Amino acid sequence: MPITAKKQRFVDEYLVDLNATKAAIRAGYSAKTAHSQGPRLLEDVDVAKLVSKAMEERSKATQITAERVLREVGRVAFFDPRRLLNADGSPKPINELDDDTAAVLAGMDISEEYIGTGEDRRFVGYTKKVKLADKVGALTLAMRHLGMLTDKLEVKDVTTRADRLRLARERKAKA
Repeated sequence: MPITAKKQRFVDEYLVDLNATKAAIRAGYSAKTAHSQGPRLLEDVDVAKLVSKAMEERSKATQITAERVLREVGRVAFFDPRRLLNADGSPKPINELDDDTAAVLAGMDISEEYIGTGEDRRFVGYTKKVKLADKVGALTLAMRHLGMLTDKLEVKDVTTRADRLRLARERKAKA
């Protein structure tokens, strides 16, 4: 069965920001019901197939895959800053950095340094400052991926039935 133009519009709009409610509104569904209509549309088999296919095509086109993202997270998480320096402690020129080292750079400031004034002014070197990507954030993402870190607090009831009855009697006695 062919998909309706309105559903196709929803798919196109959903791919903009992956927000089902906003996509439903932009596709022409009622703003009052969009919060339920959007998720319902995502459960529609035809819509889900189109979204999945489009996401797969976008991933191929951009070459942004889960594997590539995880590899980049790993680069940041396990980076050793000594790789930025030569054996004598001087910073390596940026064109000499390997791919893993260059990937962790979040920014670099280079300024020329001079001494003297007027005709006595002469160049003495550069001041180089580098800013690295957030290592703790990358480790947190890697830990979540590996299931080592969850955002949910799990509370287990370890009391026995007898404990619960005793606690209920004590609360009743206090009241």
